[in-house]
Amino acid sequence: MRTDSSGRRNELPTSSAPPEPPEQQISMAQHGLPAGTSAGVLLMISTVALGLTAGLLFTFGMAVMPGLAETDDHTYVTAMQSFNDTIQSNWAFAVLFVGVLPATVAAAVLDHRSGHGAAARWAAYTAVLYLVALLVTVGFNIPMNNDLAAAGDPSTMTDFAIVDRFKTTWVAANALRAVLCAAALGCLTRALVLHGRSTAVAAGARPSSTS
Repeated sequence: MRTDSSGRRNELPTSSAPPEPPEQQISMAQHGLPAGTSAGVLLMISTVALGLTAGLLFTFGMAVMPGLAETDDHTYVTAMQSFNDTIQSNWAFAVLFVGVLPATVAAAVLDHRSGHGAAARWAAYTAVLYLVALLVTVGFNIPMNNDLAAAGDPSTMTDFAIVDRFKTTWVAANALRAVLCAAALGCLTRALVLHGRSTAVAAGARPSSTS
């Protein structure tokens, strides 16, 4: 406060600097965008991988298994053993099939930390559905594949009862996991859309660096 030549008192201007934000807000400001960007990349990768996986299971259910059912038992076992050996030795398939779950979970966590709650929830739904599909695979399809491999050379087999089990149990389990993967893909697509919207809104609300 000061006094001018007329004796009037004038208030000095006070600082208009905003108070320091809380530590949590600082952390969000510094790390929210990178986390959101990483979540978007993971969501896109997971969507492509899950789409390929769901497509493979759908193809087996709609074309491969019905086609094999029209063949004789010897051909059925030979073909399935060949399919299983090829898939199990393919590292690209292993990465896609197993990598969907951790990538989706990581995306859900990152979106949650970035404040994209809706996208995080749909990513979490995806993870749950895909986890169930993995449990079906581990509980039914893989053990039966192992039994088929243990049966040995089809030319020396005398008991083809395992073929009937494949035509019923394996096919039903594959249909279930195909449906689960398709549902998971729908949820993941929704998560990706919501993530994009949230990111666009956040970008629009962020002050321009040239203003």
